[in-house]
Amino acid sequence: MAEELQQPQCLIVADADVLIRNALAEYLRHCGYKVFEAATSDEVVTALEEGAVEIDALLADASLSGSLNAFELRIWVKQTYPDVEIVLAGNIDSAAKAAGHLCDEGPHLARPYDPESVAAHIKRLLASSRRRHL
Repeated sequence: MAEELQQPQCLIVADADVLIRNALAEYLRHCGYKVFEAATSDEVVTALEEGAVEIDALLADASLSGSLNAFELRIWVKQTYPDVEIVLAGNIDSAAKAAGHLCDEGPHLARPYDPESVAAHIKRLLASSRRRHL
């Protein structure tokens, strides 16, 4: 029996800082992920609504700009695409202040990113998600 080839898991890296976004996206591609990049929450929403991207996880800067802040984007994605894992990254103090009542429990990463830690975190997150859906 032929072994079925597994498609690479898809991620969106959303960060307004093009240097950080590109470096992290390239590292994650090197780790075997299919990565799409977005500079604003509007780009994330557009990509998802148009069906251009079917993703497994979203990594967003907690200070992401756009029509939705990062915390509102997290809520919208969870309501619209419940199987998508979401990681917000940034300075926790400023993120909590910006989030106000929208900030709920969830995985957070600190900036500046350590690419190896990000890749390991996403790998654990997606593995945990697969176990919950079995």
